[in-house]
Amino acid sequence: MPEDNNAPREEANASSAEAAKPAEPAAKITEQAQPAVKRTATRRVTKKENIAFSESLLFGKYSLKEVTVNDPSLANYIILVPKAFPNTFGRRKNRVYYVTHVNIIERLMNKLMRGGTGQKIGGKVIRTKGALQGKKVKVMHIVEDAFEAISKKAGKNPAQVLVNALENTAPIEDTTRIRYGGINYNVAVGISAARRLDVALRNMALASLIGAFKSKKSLADALADELVLAANKDPNSYAIKKKVELERIARSAR
Repeated sequence: MPEDNNAPREEANASSAEAAKPAEPAAKITEQAQPAVKRTATRRVTKKENIAFSESLLFGKYSLKEVTVNDPSLANYIILVPKAFPNTFGRRKNRVYYVTHVNIIERLMNKLMRGGTGQKIGGKVIRTKGALQGKKVKVMHIVEDAFEAISKKAGKNPAQVLVNALENTAPIEDTTRIRYGGINYNVAVGISAARRLDVALRNMALASLIGAFKSKKSLADALADELVLAANKDPNSYAIKKKVELERIARSAR
């Protein structure tokens, strides 16, 4: 009987001790019950192996990576940056020698944006009345049509045809005038690579304007014909004629 009396007392003491313990916060209980999960921002997952970086083709048709420059002196000045529409919007205009960083196709377009010859060529002065001055998009379409005609006619990359034409029409010698003892002399001098390229581009732009002036031939067709003739070293090319004439005068002035 005494054992039976002690049992309820022990149970009562145990229950009172449990009641006296401080209650644990609910947050701890929930943390123990449910482990914390890191919340991360949802991101769109893309597989790197599926991403293909395609080359930007000139006018969406022609590759500039295949073009080779054979003239070592012009290699540093013929810029062939892959662009669909070569237009820098004059961003490099304030830099020194900014034209040496401009795409060669864009430089050709800039040479075409002019008001004619301004001097007598073939007995006449050619004036375009500002039809192309400042109209870059119009000239860009003309060059695109000319390149399409070149690809059909020659069956080659038009950019390569342009580079070959520049190499064949860039003069090596020129003359300058010096004064010695009160008399003016013409002396033969060498031309830098940058000026060689400028003269070749100017002559080809003039040839296309002359070919399309008061003619049924469009400016794009005239430009395409001049580029093909110059690339083939045809003596009928206007730019080839100007190069031969300039070098002949320089030889006689040596």
